[in-house]
Amino acid sequence: MNAVSPKAVEPSAAESDHALVTQWLDRFENALQTSATAMLASMFAPESHWRDLLAFTWSITPCAGPNTIAELIVAKQADTQARGFVIAEDRTPPRHIKRTGIDVVEGIFQFETALGRGFGVVRLLAENPSQAFQLMTNLHELKGYEEKIGKRRPTGEAYSRNFGGTNWKDQRTASQAYTDREPTVLVVGGGQAGISVAATLGHLGIDTLVIDKQPRAGDCWRSRYHSLALHNPTEFNHLPYMPFPPNWPVYLPKDMVADWFEAYTWAMELNFWAGTELVSGAYDERAGRWNAVVRNTSNGTERTVHPKHLIFANGLVGSPYIPELPGLKDFKGDVMHTSAFTNGANWRGKKALVLGTGTSGHDVAQDLHANGADTTIIQRGSTMVLSINPSAKITYGVFEGVPLEDGDLFVLTNTLPVAKRNFQMMTARMTELDKKTTEGLIARGFKWNDGDDHMGHNMLIRTRYGGYYLDGGCSELIIKGEIGLMQYDDIERFAEGGARLKDGSIKPADLIVLATGFVNQQEVVAKLLGETTANKVGPVWGIGPDGEMNNMWKRTPQEGLWFVGGSFTNCRIYSRVVALQIKAMEEGLLN
Repeated sequence: MNAVSPKAVEPSAAESDHALVTQWLDRFENALQTSATAMLASMFAPESHWRDLLAFTWSITPCAGPNTIAELIVAKQADTQARGFVIAEDRTPPRHIKRTGIDVVEGIFQFETALGRGFGVVRLLAENPSQAFQLMTNLHELKGYEEKIGKRRPTGEAYSRNFGGTNWKDQRTASQAYTDREPTVLVVGGGQAGISVAATLGHLGIDTLVIDKQPRAGDCWRSRYHSLALHNPTEFNHLPYMPFPPNWPVYLPKDMVADWFEAYTWAMELNFWAGTELVSGAYDERAGRWNAVVRNTSNGTERTVHPKHLIFANGLVGSPYIPELPGLKDFKGDVMHTSAFTNGANWRGKKALVLGTGTSGHDVAQDLHANGADTTIIQRGSTMVLSINPSAKITYGVFEGVPLEDGDLFVLTNTLPVAKRNFQMMTARMTELDKKTTEGLIARGFKWNDGDDHMGHNMLIRTRYGGYYLDGGCSELIIKGEIGLMQYDDIERFAEGGARLKDGSIKPADLIVLATGFVNQQEVVAKLLGETTANKVGPVWGIGPDGEMNNMWKRTPQEGLWFVGGSFTNCRIYSRVVALQIKAMEEGLLN
């Protein structure tokens, strides 16, 4: 009797994807170890992109094209000594997925360098998995200087029964006072950016002081207008180390955020001086430190501190921008900027004009309307409008079905050329979903756009940090005529009783709210650190020549000066990038 051959077992799709990524990583490491530039170049597609965050370049570095990528990697490898490239354990496994309209095999990997350990993402072309479309390498920790969390959590007298000595509370009080030392890092601003980077620095053992001019931690949100809530879902807004409770609502009210910030500063043991503002600062080149003058806002006392690093985490913009508007000084009613607006309760039965159609302008107009004010919004320029749900949620599609920490790695992967195409695709989908609302607005005379080069609000955030509205319901009120709409071009000037139109009529008002934005961060730097330093640093935020954000989350032309900011997601992800650079510098690993 003839023997029956066993039936061949086909590998599953998951096994096949795992094998493809493993094979690519093995070849990649072999090319690295042998400095085989040509071989390395052959592993990248004709259109390919690499983004490195500290692992090879000690900066945030984008690179494009197989030859350019290969040459830079090989040039950096002698110092980096990257090795051990394997699929990351306990992370989202390799899988087929579509990214920016391209079918890829996406895998998360881990590796180590001479100084640290990292994670990365590779996206292989599904039709030719021997070549990568995208590669991202991200330094996660420094060897010997890992975060003091989990099994490395701190021990010592402050956390034990220290009979006859100081306890934890005593030591926290002493630490906050800085009577016997200088902070290594001074963080200006106690919002999500400031407390995220301070917490990460603290877990790396860097002595950090946060100052905020508001009386309490969290007041940066607590003091804002009454109806404010976050416009993006809670599940993507967690701060480092301490996620929001799982029962909290999808969109957090501003007072929940504020109280959480206050709890976070306590739980993360942050040294936090509320009611304290930066008055001025000058860098001492010889001493390698700042002379930073800070002032207590309640009693006016000043103190000079001498940090090695100064981090601006005071938002991406400065003080309110109040434009010179013809005739506004003649107006006899009340004028305020949106930053001073709390709620519309005091304006019931009165007439209000809101100048500006960004998110704050719409929200203020809606709040005034809800409180019984006769409200008209004045549009100065074409505005991108999109729904909070479903359209804005599309932005977070990269997190769908994966743990937050894996989604964070995917967020880090795109360089500007890929991000632009991705934004265009998302915006096209958003436009289709919001078509009814958009048509209704245009019919009412609203000037609508879909962003620069059809890239929507995501690119407007990166270039202007404005020019869009995440619709919380005001659009429907405008469409129905419950909130009036005017174009600024129809106004000749403001007058004693309101706005004088070009046809000679008066649009009466008791209140004018200016939703006119804020001055840019460079002006804040000039005011606090001087024009010379501001000119040396240049623009803050906005897209730089390399396609990355200007002077954000990396070393700037001014030694010891850093900028952090952006969304909660930005702050969570990039706080580690900043903290690792500062830690490496303080330990002598990075010049």
